Amino acid sequence: MVIHLDVGREKSIESLEKAMMNDQQIFLAAQKESAIDEPSPDDIHKIGAVAKVNQMLKLPNGTMRVLVEGLYRAEIQQFIKDEKQFFVEINKIEDVHHKKAEEDALRRALLEQFEYYTKISKKVSKESLASVIDIEEPSRFADVVASHITLKMSDKQEILETKDVIIRLKRLLDIISNEKEVLELERKIGQRVKKSMEETQKEYYLREQMKAIQNELGDKDGKTGEIASLRKKLEKKKLPDRIVQLVEKELNRYERVPQSSAESSVIRNYIDWILALPWTEETEDNLDIKHAENILDEDHYGLEKVKERVLEYLAVQQLTNSLKGPILCLVGPPGVGKTSLAKSVARAIDRHFVRISLGGVRDEAEIRGHRRTYVGALPGRIIQGMKKAETINPVFLLDEIDKMSNDFRGDPSAAMLEVLDPEQNNTFSDHYLEETYDLSKVMFVATANTLATVPRPLFDRMEVISIAGGYTELEKLHIAKNHLLTKQLRENGLKKRHLQIRDDALLKLIRVYTREAGVRGLERQLASICRKAAKIIVSKEKQRVIVTEKQLEAILGKPMFRYGIMEEENQIGAATGLAYTTAGGDILSIEVSLSKGKGKLTLTGKLGDVMKESAQAAFSYIRSRADKFKIDPDFNENYDIHIHVPEGATPKDGPSAGITIATALVSALTGRAVRKEVGMTGEITLRGRVLPIGGLKEKSLSAHRAGITTIIIPADNKKDLDDIPESVREGLTFIPVDHLDTVLEYALLGGFT
Repeated sequence: MVIHLDVGREKSIESLEKAMMNDQQIFLAAQKESAIDEPSPDDIHKIGAVAKVNQMLKLPNGTMRVLVEGLYRAEIQQFIKDEKQFFVEINKIEDVHHKKAEEDALRRALLEQFEYYTKISKKVSKESLASVIDIEEPSRFADVVASHITLKMSDKQEILETKDVIIRLKRLLDIISNEKEVLELERKIGQRVKKSMEETQKEYYLREQMKAIQNELGDKDGKTGEIASLRKKLEKKKLPDRIVQLVEKELNRYERVPQSSAESSVIRNYIDWILALPWTEETEDNLDIKHAENILDEDHYGLEKVKERVLEYLAVQQLTNSLKGPILCLVGPPGVGKTSLAKSVARAIDRHFVRISLGGVRDEAEIRGHRRTYVGALPGRIIQGMKKAETINPVFLLDEIDKMSNDFRGDPSAAMLEVLDPEQNNTFSDHYLEETYDLSKVMFVATANTLATVPRPLFDRMEVISIAGGYTELEKLHIAKNHLLTKQLRENGLKKRHLQIRDDALLKLIRVYTREAGVRGLERQLASICRKAAKIIVSKEKQRVIVTEKQLEAILGKPMFRYGIMEEENQIGAATGLAYTTAGGDILSIEVSLSKGKGKLTLTGKLGDVMKESAQAAFSYIRSRADKFKIDPDFNENYDIHIHVPEGATPKDGPSAGITIATALVSALTGRAVRKEVGMTGEITLRGRVLPIGGLKEKSLSAHRAGITTIIIPADNKKDLDDIPESVREGLTFIPVDHLDTVLEYALLGGFT
């Protein structure tokens, strides 16, 4: 080899100068450790090369640059001590040759590998390859090839020390094969990096082109702007880590999908829903019980049990912060204020309010949502409600939960089980979101007119608060004056000075223009009065309208109902029963007529199976006690009996008409009149025992409205008297009975013995 060397050590420089003065030859050997500045003989390899110094040049920094040409291998025999230079005695090393054919074969193999090496390596020039090809002698060929390939210092020294030419060629073949693999790998990595860079540059170029096109079209933001905007929203919104990862994944997908693709809008809608939902946003509860009590009293008159339950919830919240949201179910007839009460609860504790109506919902997907694979998929009503609420702890009203039904699309009430179960709703699963959502901090309030149609598992998960029976006349009067009239004046653009309705007019309005458990019909009538007053004031006829009892008929027309619908005089074969309906309590007149015949029993009035069975039981009991009642024992063979309940278009059923039917039958068969002021409720057995019933409060209110003063009730229902408002109890006399004989004693005129 002919190479340049930079020499800096003083000893080495003096050695070079000494060589230049003699035959210009110098012995070159490698240090075992290059970091040693003052090597000893033991730090130098024994085998090196004798070289001729062809040129020597002094550099400005004091070092010497020399051009040397390697001549032959040599081995140090002895170091000669000298303070200024290293002197050594050397022996020339001769190559060891074996079979020439094997050497030639190895040379050709090495040449082939070297040629391929030069193709993939950028460090060997074509001229170098040409100069190597011309070398025929295997030993020299091996040394020149070794000089052109990248070798470690140890490998170079090994090649230099190898005397046997065949071994040297084989060793070089191994080294060049390894180098070739490394270069192949480097080339592949380089190609990958280059391709990646090209794709990045291409993507950047296309994006810039897209921006330019969008600017030309007037769409300055385009999809890139959308994605940037969505990422800003994601950064601002506090989301759980799993949701952040989900949105990032969807954003990356959205970025790659063409905007014209149908999937693009699906992904965008999904991201919008995720970012619109509250995940951590929460309002702070106002736990001041006095404040809550004032708001509830301000918004609603009566309903003490419901108010008490809400205040209990707040009291527990003050003591612990780990209370799960309660699930209340307000049950009562229409118009008693169930929905407005839920709004008041939200206002009392400073929570957001959201309402969904479940009436007529028959598809499970309405609750759980549709999967995103469907066209036009949306989350269920629960998640939609949470989006409207904007917080994770609203008061959530599930209106008309008893009106849900099911069909081939699934049972929505089954999906509601997870929503209303405090142990499960912290991981509510919506098909659209595909991620669990925490509903545990939501205060759910459900409303229903009746529990009969609410599935048992759903009913079991709710705390039922009954607003049964509706309001008394006095309560309606108070609600009309302090709530409904004020609201209708505001909605119809009137001031208090424009319209005044006297108490006697309001009372007549309640009695003969409405008949309901709630106050919805009453509000409609008040709205009608306000509209007529507005017309009078606008037409400048009057500046102030005063409505009295006498003027009511001129404003609203003839009364719709007759107040005090009990019989005006004592009747034979007619008894007044008390019934419970979804609209509250009502009175039920039962009539019996006898005619000559063959004992045919006819039941009319659209009666249900339970009432028909009650009539049969009453008929059988009277036959068995004919002697005691002083009735013809063969009356069932000589008379046709017709039992009728008026208002035949209205379906009627229930287990509380037994004693009423029996009383009317006995009255008709004995000719004894039934006292007009007596109402009754209770079921009868074949032995004449009176069984307890439900809905006593509702029935008592209806009796009170109808002007009845005495109510016969089963003895087992005495415990329910405490639920009846005191104002109603004062105007009624309750007679607990346990046998039909006692009923007849009080119900028939002049008693019964």
